[in-house]
Parts: sequence; C-alpha cells; structure tokens
Amino acid sequence: MQSLIQQYREGFDRAAPVLGSEVAVAAYAAYRMPATYAAVHTALRHVAALAPGFEPRTHADVGGGTGSAVWAASAVWPTLREVTVLEQSPSAIAFGRRLARRSGAAAVREARWQQVVVDRTVPKPPADLVTMSYALGELSPAAQEDVVRSLARDARVLVLVEPGTPAGHARIVAARELLVGLGLHVLAPCPHDSACSIRAKQDWCHFSVRLNRGALHRQIKDGTLSFEDEKFSYIAVSAERWPRAESRVLRHPQKRKGLVMLRLCTEEGEIADLTVSKRQGETYRDAREIVWGDEWPPREPR
Repeated sequence: MQSLIQQYREGFDRAAPVLGSEVAVAAYAAYRMPATYAAVHTALRHVAALAPGFEPRTHADVGGGTGSAVWAASAVWPTLREVTVLEQSPSAIAFGRRLARRSGAAAVREARWQQVVVDRTVPKPPADLVTMSYALGELSPAAQEDVVRSLARDARVLVLVEPGTPAGHARIVAARELLVGLGLHVLAPCPHDSACSIRAKQDWCHFSVRLNRGALHRQIKDGTLSFEDEKFSYIAVSAERWPRAESRVLRHPQKRKGLVMLRLCTEEGEIADLTVSKRQGETYRDAREIVWGDEWPPREPR
C-alpha cells in the first residue's frame, strides 16, 4: 500500500507495472478506485451536459485498470451497449471482471477485457466514446503523443483525465494542443479551441470533486474525515461541434456578504474575474449556487 501511495504522490516508476500483483490491485481498488470513479464521472457529466444529443452505444477504455471509467460512463450514459477495457495487468483484469459482474448495467457486466500493452499504438476498436484516465503519466514522454493520436482515431468523443497537479495538467495541455492540431474541437472543460491561457498566470487548470469515505476507506487512508476532495484535470474533444459553455468556473467561488466572486475561463480564451452582487437579483442567486467546475452562466434546464 505505501509503495502505491508513494507512486501516486511522487510519480510512477515506469520500469515496474503499477498493478503488477494481486496485492497491488487490491490496494489500488481500495485506495484509488473511488476517487478515480468520482473524477471521471464528473468529467463525463460535464460532457453530457454540453452534448445532450450524444448517446454513445460503444465505449473503449484504455489503460482501464479495474474499470472505474466504465462504471462511470455507464452511470452517465445508460445507452451504452458494448464496452471494451484494454489493460496491461492480468491481475487488474481479473479483479475488474469480478467486480463488473456485480453491476446493474448489462454493458458493464458483459464488458470485454483485453490484455494489451499500451505503448505508442493502441489496438482499440472503433468506439463512440474513448476514455483514458490516470494513465498517460505511466507512459514515457516519447510515447504519450503517439498514444493520444491513436486514441483519437475512430472516436466520436475522447476524454482524457489526469491528476489535478501541475504535471497532470501539463500532460492534458500537450494532449489538447495535439488534438486541436488534428482538427478536433474541444468540448469541455474549455469554452474555446484557443491556446490555454492559464499558464501565463503561473497557474494550472484543475477541478475538484468531493466523495464520501466509509469506515474502511478512512482506515486505509489513515484519515479521520468522512470525505475527501479529489483534484483532477481533463480534456474532452470531438470531431463534431457541440454547443460549448460560455465560460467555466476555475476555482471555488469566493462568497462574501452580498457578493460572489468567480474566476472564469471565457469563450474568448481569457482568464477573467467576475464579481456578482446581490443587486443583480436572479444572476446573484445563480452565482450563490455555482460550484467549481460549473458552466457560467448556468445552462437552462432542458
């Protein structure tokens, strides 16, 4: 367990598989799977909100580990019918299969699990939805560009999720630049296809999702709180043009008496600070409900 924790905090040893044994897989499932699921689920919900006409039937998850992303995708899109998980570790595949049999979704229960080495090329089937989460950092820098290029091939929507660290965001930015250069359109979180401007402010783009901890989870993580906040960075692209957010909230809104202050990434590709006052009525009430990662202004219910 301590070895796994150290790798997630300090970086991966590419000479040794992350999930190289049954013990490592069990440790990962307990220590990381809930947070990975929560992050991927949040990113996919953002995609679904912006692309209500996207109803994927096929999903390929690359470097899928024990299956967090397929569980998350199935929860967001009940339309899924065919799911393929590509993973290097036989132990992770065995664990993921056992866990998937307990799912209430037929697409998860009947998912195809294939053992492959993800390195420069990805032998994935064509799919409406392609995901890769918390796995780019396990590849050599030289292989990451080729893998991203391969993932984009024959995908209607591609979603990449990485840790919400400066290094994780750097990988997302590199992937974003490559994918836009290939002619794909950013769907989320950015409201534009222009270059990422947050780095000019010595900052990085990431989001946060809060998940509950059970007693066992607290014991494993040596924690006392009943919750944890998972920070993540992500990018979703599509060959199709979908409506985008006008802007995206980049930090926890700052709430003062009669004021809400929002830091936004705008459709012009700029970082802007917006102050909403109580005098603005409905806009102020909307701002009071907004959370980090949401669209601004909020989308009207469909």
